[in-house]
Amino acid sequence: MSEKLDRLDTLSARALGRAIAAKKISSVEATQAAIRRLDEAHTLTHCIISREADEALAAAKDVDAAVAKGKKLGPLAGVPLAHKDMFDRTGKIASWGAKIRADKPAQRDATVIERFKAAGALQIAALHLTEFAFGPTGHNYVLGHARNPWDPTRITGGSSAGTACAVAYGAIPVGLGSDTAGSLRLPAANCGVTSIKPTWSRVSRAGAMPLAACLDVLGVIARHVEDLALSLQLLAGPDGRDAAVATLPVPDYLATLDAPVAGLRVGLDEAVAGQAHADVQAMVQAVLGVLGTAGLVKKSCTFLDWTLLDHVAQVMQLPDAASAHAHWLTTRPNDYGPQVRARLEVGHFISAVDHMTAQRARGTLLQRTLDQTFKDIDVAILPITADPLPTIAELDVAGSPSVQATMARVVKFCRPISYLGLPTLTLPIPRSGNQLPGGVQIIGRPFSEPLLLRIGQAYQKLVPPEIARPL
Repeated sequence: MSEKLDRLDTLSARALGRAIAAKKISSVEATQAAIRRLDEAHTLTHCIISREADEALAAAKDVDAAVAKGKKLGPLAGVPLAHKDMFDRTGKIASWGAKIRADKPAQRDATVIERFKAAGALQIAALHLTEFAFGPTGHNYVLGHARNPWDPTRITGGSSAGTACAVAYGAIPVGLGSDTAGSLRLPAANCGVTSIKPTWSRVSRAGAMPLAACLDVLGVIARHVEDLALSLQLLAGPDGRDAAVATLPVPDYLATLDAPVAGLRVGLDEAVAGQAHADVQAMVQAVLGVLGTAGLVKKSCTFLDWTLLDHVAQVMQLPDAASAHAHWLTTRPNDYGPQVRARLEVGHFISAVDHMTAQRARGTLLQRTLDQTFKDIDVAILPITADPLPTIAELDVAGSPSVQATMARVVKFCRPISYLGLPTLTLPIPRSGNQLPGGVQIIGRPFSEPLLLRIGQAYQKLVPPEIARPL
């Protein structure tokens, strides 16, 4: 048994669930091992906000008892997971990564937590996030900064920093995060793992801390693409608690995961991608090379005016976030970290007319993107980060006058895609030697997640997942 446990850090959640169901591994043993690895990861990366080992082990014992009795359980029964600390859970108060938080314990789990629980998953910890999920670098001036597991002097990306660290280190196979302007994609890329940001409205946000509801998307970070597919299968679909959730049927993501990808067309806008550092452009070309080996065909495409898309994304996001924080900004301004306070205050200076104009333009600009950018391609590829992985010190701008410009550079390639509401898959670069991690985003049409996951699965057959350790 110990030999099997030694390599649990490389297993997918799907494979671990099957092993527990087949009595090859007990949930208690798997959970104990995950707790040990998570503690190691925390020492290196500062990824934990609260440990929940006792609760998780008690739940693991119940799963093992049910397995022993031959009960039919969910696909993640007994699998230890951990999630970004922004989701309601019954009897608990989520930290939101901040001093300011809910006054009372939640009376019900967030829908995404409910759905993971229904599949049998356990939760061993609540994980680090940027304060109020409002920051793309992993800096948190209230709780302390997250550190990259490949090089602790470097940023993780944010705001789903703890989830990316824990997944990359092999402590957990998959975990929840959110993405308003890059908060799944950036940490996944910077930590060398994969993520799925679903189409806006695909997954319920009920019980999740809002940042800017007009852009907020919930998704997952994982090492294995098959876990993205399984998780999205569990999480997607209608929910009476969130009226914005799409009512479209949820396809069987796992059923098509290994379908052929040869001949699919992947488009690159070289003018947009050319705004990234040369090393980042090389990352895109490296991934394109692997996709070409898998049978995809590179094509050229053209996005709409990238500066315009980024501008309207900010005009939508900033007032929405400022509105959600208006009461606290008035009554508890000194309880904010300097960076988040400085960014929230900007939202109060954007007019309602501009905000509503940006909202009304969204459908028009999306349709133009589908008609123009995706006319002759199946998916598009773009960088996620504009620059090679920076150090924590380099981006430690706090609330200085340069904060807006610095953050804009970090989310340059993510924020416009969030405005359009398009689904994106993060793919880690093919890394060698002491090369730092990086990633790119594969962008699809609305609700094209099955296609994105197929491409990701084909890619991982050529570029298998890695476990992060300091280089």
